[in-house]
Amino acid sequence: MAKFLNTSATNYFLEELIKSAKDKLILISPFLRLNDKIKELLEDKNRLKIDVRIVYGKSELQPGEINWLRGLLYIRTSFCKNLHAKCYLNEEFCIITSLNLYEFSQVNNNEMGVLVHRFEDVELYKDTYEEAQRIIRISEEVRVSVETIEKENDSVIECDESSIGRLTTSKLAKKMGVKTNELLERLLKEGYLEAREGKNHITSKGKGVGGEFRMSPKYGSYFLWPEDFLV
Repeated sequence: MAKFLNTSATNYFLEELIKSAKDKLILISPFLRLNDKIKELLEDKNRLKIDVRIVYGKSELQPGEINWLRGLLYIRTSFCKNLHAKCYLNEEFCIITSLNLYEFSQVNNNEMGVLVHRFEDVELYKDTYEEAQRIIRISEEVRVSVETIEKENDSVIECDESSIGRLTTSKLAKKMGVKTNELLERLLKEGYLEAREGKNHITSKGKGVGGEFRMSPKYGSYFLWPEDFLV
């Protein structure tokens, strides 16, 4: 049965929800700003290769935090216009609350929340999960580690004659039937990319197979690969 949470309980169960995620974790909060405890928890999920999706409406990350987030391959961030919902889910629980992600552990605030168990509150969890998925679908995925991924970006690249026969990292991953994070990990492991100062850079080996770094004034940095390239 759904459980009412006061301020301290909301903070406690949110930490437990993040820590106990074994397959997926969805964090929906209007502001993308993270305190040290949240960073610690997310770093652990990244080490365990847990699929984490953060949906936000406004980024308030500092340059150092952006560099930190770039190094977490299993954490995806998405921008959702006019987002005001605060909802946090893993494969067993969800919390619907007034608590913003950046206010986590600030027990001086007055917050409320509701804890929902997937197997005890089947319909409520299902409805919440489906709404979270809808928010993700209407959001613009932003991969701060390599490239901004959005539908318009593909049309911009396709208009460039020099990119004919080449695919972005995300497009290549889709063609190969893997997640973009998985492909990035392979590219790093095989030496086609290397991580320096929190950013991914193309190596001589990557250039040797036809890989190329690009920078778009509107969409940011990304990589192009031959469409027949396999890792």
